[in-house]
Amino acid sequence: MLTLFSLLTALPAVLALHLLEPELVLPAFSVLLFVEAAFTVIAARLLHVTGHAEGITLWDLAGGFTLIGCAAAMFGEPDQAALFLMEQDGPRPASRP
Repeated sequence: MLTLFSLLTALPAVLALHLLEPELVLPAFSVLLFVEAAFTVIAARLLHVTGHAEGITLWDLAGGFTLIGCAAAMFGEPDQAALFLMEQDGPRPASRP
């Protein structure tokens, strides 16, 4: 279960670093982790898994995704989140150094 959590956290981070502009990485990663947390909560509600040998449940994974998503959102700046949510079709403003 811990390996699954690690893969679902690290793989999107690596993909975001390679596919997105640097200022969009934290907002995109934050949104993705909140979505993963929501899916994990739904799975925990449907499966009713009690626990494992390590004592880690799906509820723990959902909390971990949420915690990391909140941290990514806090480290990102508001203008980065606005840039992420803007329409991607139009011309982009010139980036500032």
